[in-house]
Amino acid sequence: MKKFKKLSFAFAVSTALILSGCGTKDSKTGGKSSDDKPLRVVTDAAYAPFEYLDKGKIVGFDVDFTNAVAKEAGIKIDIVNTGWDPLFAEIGGKLADIGMSSISINAEREKTYDFTTPYFLSINKILVPEGSDIKSAQDLKGKTVAVQNGTTGQEAIEKMFGKNNKNLKKFENNNLAILELTSGGADAVVADNGVIEAYAKNNPDKKLVVIGDDNSFDPEYYGLLLQDGSKLKGKLDKAIKAVVENGTYEELYKKHFGAEPDLETLKAEQNK
Repeated sequence: MKKFKKLSFAFAVSTALILSGCGTKDSKTGGKSSDDKPLRVVTDAAYAPFEYLDKGKIVGFDVDFTNAVAKEAGIKIDIVNTGWDPLFAEIGGKLADIGMSSISINAEREKTYDFTTPYFLSINKILVPEGSDIKSAQDLKGKTVAVQNGTTGQEAIEKMFGKNNKNLKKFENNNLAILELTSGGADAVVADNGVIEAYAKNNPDKKLVVIGDDNSFDPEYYGLLLQDGSKLKGKLDKAIKAVVENGTYEELYKKHFGAEPDLETLKAEQNK
C-alpha cells in the first residue's frame, strides 16, 4: 500500500547514481550485467510481515514469494535493502532490475515503470485499541489518525478528511505509527491489512482490534516493479502465475498470514 512520493524522486535518483558509481548493469540484456551476476532486487525492509529485517537478514512473505518466482523462472537474484525512495530511483535509473516492496500498482506509477502481473490483493484497514468507539472509516472524523507517510493509507484519509487535516499524524514507517497508537498519541492507525492484522495477532498483550470498511477503502494489488520496457516481464509473469497455480503461493500465504488467500479474486485480476 506504499505510495511513491514524486518530490523526492530527483534527489533519490541522484543519490542512487552517486552511490552506485555509475553502475554495471546492462539494461539491454534484461537487467543482467556482462558477467551474468544475479539480478539486483531492491526493497525497503521495514514492512513486516512482507519484508523486514530479522537479525540482519531480509525476510518476509515478499522475500519467500520472490525467491519462489525466481526459481520458477530459472533466474538468480540478490535482494538488497535500499530504502523506499532509493528503490524507485534504482529501477528508474536502470541500476536495479526488480523492486520488491509491497508496491501497489497504479496508473501514476505505470507512466514511469512496468509491473509484473499482480501477486497480492490488499486493502487498507483500521487498527484501534479494544473498546474503541471507532467502528468504520467515517468514525475517524475528528480523531487522531497515525499513518505511514507516502502511503495509500495516508492518501485515503486525506481524501476523506482533507490534506491539511490537523488530526493526521505521518510517520516514516508503520512501526512508528503503531507505537504512537499504543503509547496513546493516536486513536487509530490506517494501513495495509496484512501489516496491521499481523501486528494485532502477534502482539495480543497490546489488545488491539482490526476494523475493515470495504465501502471506504478500495482494494489494491501489489506487483513487482520493473524498468520501463523490461524484458523480464514476460518471464516473471509466467513464473508468478505458475507459483499461484502449483500451490506454493497458498503455502507461503498461510505461513506468513495464517489465513487462506483469495485466489479466485487474484487470478481474475491477473487474467484481465
